[in-house]
Amino acid sequence: MTQQQSTVHEVNFDGLVGPTHNYAGLAHGNVASMSHEGLASNPREGALQGLAKMKSLLDAGFMQGVLPPQQRPDLGALRALGFTGSARQVLAHAANEAPQILRAVCSASSMWTANAATVSPSADTPDGRVHVTPANLQSSFHRYLEPATTARVLAAIFRDEAYFTHHPVLPATPAFADEGAANHTRLCESHGDPGVHLFVYGRRAFGGEREPARYPARQTLEASQATARQHGLKGDQTIFAQQHPDAIDAGVFHNDVIAVGNGPVLLYHDMAFLDEDATLDAIRARLATPLIPVRVPSEAVGLEDAVASYLFNSQLLSQPDGSMTLVVPGECQENEAVWRTIQDLLLAGYNPIGEVMVKDVKQSMRNGGGPACLRLRVVLSAQERQALSGRVLLDETLYADLTAWVERHYRDRLVPDDLADPQLADESLTALDELTQLLQIGSVYPFQLG
Repeated sequence: MTQQQSTVHEVNFDGLVGPTHNYAGLAHGNVASMSHEGLASNPREGALQGLAKMKSLLDAGFMQGVLPPQQRPDLGALRALGFTGSARQVLAHAANEAPQILRAVCSASSMWTANAATVSPSADTPDGRVHVTPANLQSSFHRYLEPATTARVLAAIFRDEAYFTHHPVLPATPAFADEGAANHTRLCESHGDPGVHLFVYGRRAFGGEREPARYPARQTLEASQATARQHGLKGDQTIFAQQHPDAIDAGVFHNDVIAVGNGPVLLYHDMAFLDEDATLDAIRARLATPLIPVRVPSEAVGLEDAVASYLFNSQLLSQPDGSMTLVVPGECQENEAVWRTIQDLLLAGYNPIGEVMVKDVKQSMRNGGGPACLRLRVVLSAQERQALSGRVLLDETLYADLTAWVERHYRDRLVPDDLADPQLADESLTALDELTQLLQIGSVYPFQLG
């Protein structure tokens, strides 16, 4: 490893849970989201749980970044759909005439920044810059509202054109359905080395392969291929593998609910890929270092337990000595089969995983997002980290400021009926206005209320 490569680190940019975090059951195919529909949420607890996870990883020596939530409710979207008048009138009309639309424009789903974009590090791209493509998230209305603001936020933070390249969102059509890094894994010897990009898709836009029967496949092969082309990735750098349709029908709506990779390690369920052997063979053929597959068989953890515990929606992080830490949600410890597998197969197995950290992210989990959903992985050199704009890399002071900000502005209870409250809209705008100043990211929100 060269001296320059040794300064390259993965930074996990976690999404802050927004002030309108609620359980509206909007995500078809997301079992946790659907099963908790209508329950009372606690936005303050959710935001503090997310911050606590970030802080614990910072304390453990990992680099941690922060991404802001989106402006919600999205009054611009409601007005585009024909609701007119003042903010109070728009919210009231939507609540009376189309409550599901109101719930959608109030969703805090941008907390799951694994869906924010696909990112390729400078070690892999032809121009030696970090490439970013925001995901179009066209498969669901509440997430389709995110990409415009996501693009502004990412452009504001990764601003320096000497180091960062931003690509347009793919066409928001079913043929190019793109869910971002939740269906993308980069494998390599170490983060500073050239890597291999595993893109996992659920269906071909123009047919020709088996598809799930119960729930929709949210990522197309065509979208993955287009993103790879945007980033200049070549055939020997990429693998395109189909997710197993039976897993999607069991509630595995993204690949990161059934597999996670880091360095040369791929931790996956035996139902992750439609053609497991071909996928592993393709990775081995392209990876410059031996692949370390860590396979969890269905006999140990069935699909139902995998989805309920989010074992594979864990963060797999590299330690300086080459070992790895697995960050799992508390639900893994509560599931006997999953916890036994972690102890007997993962920690005791022949692989670099040497430590497990259990984190409480229940507010996110009840909506179907575990530790891995909450973060966007960005591999950056020292120079690229210095080129970041804004105050977005977590440290003790920023953590304290963000915690105090949450305590000032967030409610501790929210039910779907509260979303029509114009006071909630005022509270959210006030909080986000303060946050943009705190993070020093400039004007990224429309901030139109009247």
